[in-house]
Amino acid sequence: MNLPNLLTMSRVPLMFIIVGLMYADFAFAASLAFWLFIWGTISDWLDGHLARRRNIVSNFGKLMDALTDKIMVIGIMIALVDKHQLPVSWALLTMCREFLISGMRMVAASKGVVVAADKGGKTKTVTQLIALGFLLAVPMVQEDWARFAPFDLSAVAEWTHWVGLLSFVAGTFFALWSGYRYFTRYRVLVFSDDDK
Repeated sequence: MNLPNLLTMSRVPLMFIIVGLMYADFAFAASLAFWLFIWGTISDWLDGHLARRRNIVSNFGKLMDALTDKIMVIGIMIALVDKHQLPVSWALLTMCREFLISGMRMVAASKGVVVAADKGGKTKTVTQLIALGFLLAVPMVQEDWARFAPFDLSAVAEWTHWVGLLSFVAGTFFALWSGYRYFTRYRVLVFSDDDK
């Protein structure tokens, strides 16, 4: 297991830690959740950068990078739905897309083809991560920054929440659009009975 793959796999336990902090009630838990999420997004860029720089790009890395992105996004998204920060319908659309594309990737992998993320998929992921970052920042503003601010931060928190919601709408659009692109590109491979 090389360093890029370790960074990739680290996002799975990191998601559980972030979600746990979202429900914690000790001081600065929200800030810690936010900054750990930022580290998770940086690691998403860093693992690919290191793999390319060291010339150790692998099919395992390509597949797991896409899967761990989905795990992090879906885990945090479910917690945000539970905390009434995201509408459940948007989350369901995103989850359906992710499971369908993951299933398609598994069928393709069984035929020896690795379906790596394309530009549309990467745009979707970046937009979703931006949205989740803003939504995770809301309790940080409301609970942590408010401890020290000499003025009311409710307007800042509301603005942050709306930016997060609008970004998530954009992410949902990119998720559906890129899912359609994946499907049209690989449908022959997926629905073919030829295992060669």
